[in-house]
Amino acid sequence: MVDFKVIREQFPILDQEVHGHPLVYLDSAATSQKPQCVIDTEADFYRTINAGVHRGAHELAARSTMAFEDARAKVARLVGANAEEGQEEVVVTGGATAGLNLLATAFGNASLGRGGEAAKRFALKPGDEIVVSKAEHHSVLLPFQELAYRTGATLKWFDLTEDGRVRSDTADEVITERTRVVAVTHVGNTTGAITDIAPIVRRAHEVGAVFILDACQSVPHLKVDFHAMDVDFAAWSAHKMYGPTGVGFLYGKRELLEALPPANFGGSMVELAWMDQPAQYMEPPARFEAGTQPVAQVVAAGVAAEWMMGIGLENIEAHERTIAAELLKLGDIDGVRILGPRENVDRIGTVAFDVAGVHPHDVGQFIDAQGIAIRVGHHCAQPVHRHFGLYASNRASSGVYNSVDDAAALVEAVAKVRPFFKV
Repeated sequence: MVDFKVIREQFPILDQEVHGHPLVYLDSAATSQKPQCVIDTEADFYRTINAGVHRGAHELAARSTMAFEDARAKVARLVGANAEEGQEEVVVTGGATAGLNLLATAFGNASLGRGGEAAKRFALKPGDEIVVSKAEHHSVLLPFQELAYRTGATLKWFDLTEDGRVRSDTADEVITERTRVVAVTHVGNTTGAITDIAPIVRRAHEVGAVFILDACQSVPHLKVDFHAMDVDFAAWSAHKMYGPTGVGFLYGKRELLEALPPANFGGSMVELAWMDQPAQYMEPPARFEAGTQPVAQVVAAGVAAEWMMGIGLENIEAHERTIAAELLKLGDIDGVRILGPRENVDRIGTVAFDVAGVHPHDVGQFIDAQGIAIRVGHHCAQPVHRHFGLYASNRASSGVYNSVDDAAALVEAVAKVRPFFKV
């Protein structure tokens, strides 16, 4: 049995007081804290093997390259992807936002005729359709909205149920024979709702569309297997899965990565370059990793992935479901409204809420004064807030280091908000 009290002790940042109270960190959906093993790995890299990867013949370069590729393999195992040399399916990016923009840019390049015959499957033209949902983070919505503008394609979207779930049941109507790209969140970053992606993936493939999954809020909290899910691409960030900032990953089916034209250009992604003819680009994943990579951060992210697998994703999911049950008691407080499913079913421990008569920033400051860290604002998801008739909210989001007591402390603090502001 996993002792989550012992796990919490591995996070040095949590051993402090804020405003005279023990820190309760409930903002993991924004960024997770880092266990000591991840912190040590990044520091040790700089102390012992810092060098450019895939570039030198000296010993440090060889060691850093091995550590870099070993980390890629660990991350691949975490999400059920291939890691064998020559069949890699995980690309290193600057984060999920960078990965999603990489795809949108590469599809745009294919639409201009770049990438040859193989890349035509990604090309868009007027009359084609791109499908997203109202639950999307702006990092999904905006790149594909811009892609629609650039190519003349039409942007469409899934609507939401009353409690904020993506209407997967409408897949056959929303996705048509003209749909070429479907990009949908796996877990809503505001509602915490897990999307039933199976009917969406099935319909997308039925019409020959590419399916892209925003996995930012699922990889840290759920056991995922991208092969079993049959997604074509998926993007997520290391800093939300207990790893460093500044690095993320893009999964792609190998045959699609091989057909996809590059989006960024520079060193270490080109096989042959000439002055008077187009370059010959390297095979994936190198084709998509132009320039110097955040090597230390990738190595540390590999340790984070290994650490998560050591705990067991099933154990993490079960633990956070218990936290979610306590957080959902926020909805029992007079004047507090939860934005998302009230039932602790098919959701994670991310709970956004609105306190009637009190601005979210005032709520956030009051909560912070109790030593509790939560998110305030629109959480980079304005359409879903408009769905609930709001422009902003407060959001509590759990991590592996949280306890039921943490969630209960938040519930107790929120219950005092309206009396404090005399609402």
